[in-house]
Amino acid sequence: MAVLRESPWYQEILKQGEQRGEERISSIELSLEVKFGNEGLKFMPKISEISDFETLKIIQRSILTVESLEELRLIMENL
Repeated sequence: MAVLRESPWYQEILKQGEQRGEERISSIELSLEVKFGNEGLKFMPKISEISDFETLKIIQRSILTVESLEELRLIMENL
């Protein structure tokens, strides 16, 4: 397994995954700001700590459907 981790192929896949996560976080930040203004951005420190791509996807989709930051907070607590 250690040999695989050192391979250029593995490193490239890892890099692409990290980049996708960073792009998703930037997109979430923009969505929060557009929908909720500066209040929405208060969620970013916690969201920035999340590395699971599927969880980030759920959060981003939730931003589009919730009516309030309280609804979003409740969803995030249950993830």
